[in-house]
Amino acid sequence: MARRRRSLVPVALALALSAGGAWVALRCRGPEALPPSTAPAPSGRPFVVDVHVHLGPDGVERLAGLMQRWQFDHVVNLSGGTPSRGLTEQLAAARASKGRVTVFTTLSYHDVRFQDYGPRMALALRRAHAMGARGLKIAKLLGLGLPGPDEKLLPVDDPGLDPVFEAAGELGMPVAIHSGDPRAFWLPVDSKNERKDELEAHPGWSQHGQDVPSFDELLAQLERRVARHPKTTFISVHFGNAAEHPDRVAGWLRKYPNLYIDTAARIPEIGRHPPEQMRAFFVEFQDRILYGSDLGVSAEPEPLFLGSEGKEPAGAKDEERFFTATRRYFETQDKDFDHPTPIQGNWKISGVKLPDAVLRKIYGENARRVIRLDEAKP
Repeated sequence: MARRRRSLVPVALALALSAGGAWVALRCRGPEALPPSTAPAPSGRPFVVDVHVHLGPDGVERLAGLMQRWQFDHVVNLSGGTPSRGLTEQLAAARASKGRVTVFTTLSYHDVRFQDYGPRMALALRRAHAMGARGLKIAKLLGLGLPGPDEKLLPVDDPGLDPVFEAAGELGMPVAIHSGDPRAFWLPVDSKNERKDELEAHPGWSQHGQDVPSFDELLAQLERRVARHPKTTFISVHFGNAAEHPDRVAGWLRKYPNLYIDTAARIPEIGRHPPEQMRAFFVEFQDRILYGSDLGVSAEPEPLFLGSEGKEPAGAKDEERFFTATRRYFETQDKDFDHPTPIQGNWKISGVKLPDAVLRKIYGENARRVIRLDEAKP
């Protein structure tokens, strides 16, 4: 495939739980009063971990306020950078959070200019682990915009990257992997495209007419990657990168015991499926699903990134809708209400009202086990 230079999507962001559930009356006294990451949550609610957040190193104080306001206990920062760029600052910020932030490193993408890019990246991963990174984040750049030494796009399952994924498994570092985009991003940006508003706000996100793999080919690449590394834990973000097709995701989860998914930025999409279907999905795979929001946090006055963003910066009402509608989806049987992220489509969703035991696993218990939070030190 011919090389095509494209900028990476703006750093996504994530954090989250809404305020519309049974926990709304519970409030912490202030950022300094928030519990340590491994302490039990306040009585009456689960311990909540958001495994899909993009946190700027200057955003910790603002994050503490969000954690107080919306009742979550720990976040995983997927924007940790590399040992040569950003990781030192992100780990320092995590330490300043008093143990409430875990940091994932990213690939040293600049190494692709070398013939031995795989071993080089694996070495950088080992350095990142030694510094304190607890996992690896793979951006959608892999498969959609990262050229190799031959100037062709590297596929998600590129054999040259095998040393990276093998090293992640050896080090016990889960791999949070973003492959592809919503299916609508491959369609013409016209009145028939249900993501028209989002794509008009971000024209660079459109894949229509671009020299890139199809939606289905990227998912096939992702599956081959997961299958090739059975000793490596994968977290396929954005509901397995295929929220439009929960049956397809279910098939992967049944086939690959090393595969997990998160819910980041896909409540609008999964909320469209029949609630009884999705409730059965969550119950069957209750040990394999991690809560994530895709919220991004930098210091004010920068706006929050709430799963996506429109032409106007997000305000207080957008923040409230984002967190409240998310919790409403998981915790109630409400019908036809507004989803968390209006820019992602003009439709309603219905709640699945998960059992308490399932909620506790998805909100936090699974993350504590998979990411080994009780062992983590930033």
